[in-house]
Amino acid sequence: MTIVLDRRSDLTLDALHLVSRAGETVCFSDRAVGVMTAARERFMHILDNDPDVTIYGVTSGYGQMAKVRLDPAGRREHARHAPIAPAASWGELVPERVKRAIIFARLANFVEGNAVISPGVAQAVAEMLDQTELPDVPARGQGGAGEILSLSHLFVDLCGSLELAEKDALSLVNGSPCGTALTGDTALTAHNRLHVAAEVLALAAEAFNAPLGHFDQALETQWNNAHDAWALRTIRTLMAGGANGPRRPYQAPVSFRILPRILGQAHRAASWARDIATESLAAVTDNPVLLEAGDDHPFGEFISTGGFHNAQGPMAMDAVTGTYANLCVLAERMCAKLLDGAVSLLPDNLIAGNEMADVRQGYLGCLAMAATGYEEEARLYAQATLLPGAESGGFGQNDVASPVFLAWTKQEKAGECLDMALATLAPIALRALKVTDRRVPPALEALAAATLDALPGLDNAEPNGPRIAALAEHLRARVYGDVIEDLA
Repeated sequence: MTIVLDRRSDLTLDALHLVSRAGETVCFSDRAVGVMTAARERFMHILDNDPDVTIYGVTSGYGQMAKVRLDPAGRREHARHAPIAPAASWGELVPERVKRAIIFARLANFVEGNAVISPGVAQAVAEMLDQTELPDVPARGQGGAGEILSLSHLFVDLCGSLELAEKDALSLVNGSPCGTALTGDTALTAHNRLHVAAEVLALAAEAFNAPLGHFDQALETQWNNAHDAWALRTIRTLMAGGANGPRRPYQAPVSFRILPRILGQAHRAASWARDIATESLAAVTDNPVLLEAGDDHPFGEFISTGGFHNAQGPMAMDAVTGTYANLCVLAERMCAKLLDGAVSLLPDNLIAGNEMADVRQGYLGCLAMAATGYEEEARLYAQATLLPGAESGGFGQNDVASPVFLAWTKQEKAGECLDMALATLAPIALRALKVTDRRVPPALEALAAATLDALPGLDNAEPNGPRIAALAEHLRARVYGDVIEDLA
């Protein structure tokens, strides 16, 4: 299915999901092409009829060269050059889904003519989504005032294949499509990862035989929080149909009792990222940008802006990163509590296993130690992503860098730690149910089957590490898949 863009409101998070993860393609409607053509004509009329007009990057140089005035011949020559110099970063690369998301977000400035890009160039950008492999874009070294270092990597080859006119190259590398795409990618990832985390943590709560009162429906109104209410409902749904026998006679440790509140916090953070991404996808972030025509400017007016700096995205991504670290803490604590019979009231020697007595049973006692490592690593990433404390590496005007790639990279790494911690907890929880002869709740049977796939019989015929890693990869396939998990 090709997504047809008619106006900015067509750039939605659902469309971003289809393009970035399901591989859908994009084209402009005939109306949008007409709008872009008319905007381009107004732009050229201004250039051809107002010799005194100042348009950054068109009648002047870029960056520290903005003070240099270009005559008509100079501006045409200036326009022909592809943005090679800013492609100065290197290192770890962003995945293909993120590059597709950036290209999709790039189209917001084009579809209603705001960037006055040549329609043929705009269509060539959309057609990049027909490709299965896109140019490499580093995730590191992105310390520019805007996003030109990453966007230059993405579009320099395209520029070399086209005849560029005034402002075309600038329209490709200015604005904040990276901040939009990275926030959108974070929102989509957080949505699916939250569903996976809820399943594993609910399995642990059932394995611990936690009192069901900890997740009672009455708490939804008492806590007065829609996100916590979602978490309470989700946990009850996932645990429904578990063991019918007597539950634990007194309250569970704090890690189990605050589970709905920490899951609720994660749900709030994911929702915030979704809101910011939704706003950003339909926003015009070009610099300079063409404003609507008015009495004083019958063909429109160009102004320079800071739209290329998405300040909301890093804050939303940091919030998601923090919830990943908190969920890692819960996963590690639950590992330890399930293995400790004095706390869990379960037969700890059977849950942990006893490799000396029965090698077939497998020893899981060291898994909590591994979970601690993932927890501590996630905590390292959960620090605020602030504006740079010193002047950016750019010259002259470029004195503040954009931190969007730093924020996204930290949430990616913290999310991987959470996936590892959850994969560590799942076999411990499943062992607890197995040795006490309790059934897995129906909603968690697929998770249990995947766990047994990775660790058949929950034994230790092979080292646990690689098998836990295989389970983590199964969970990550769900997190990054093209299916949106059923999460109300």
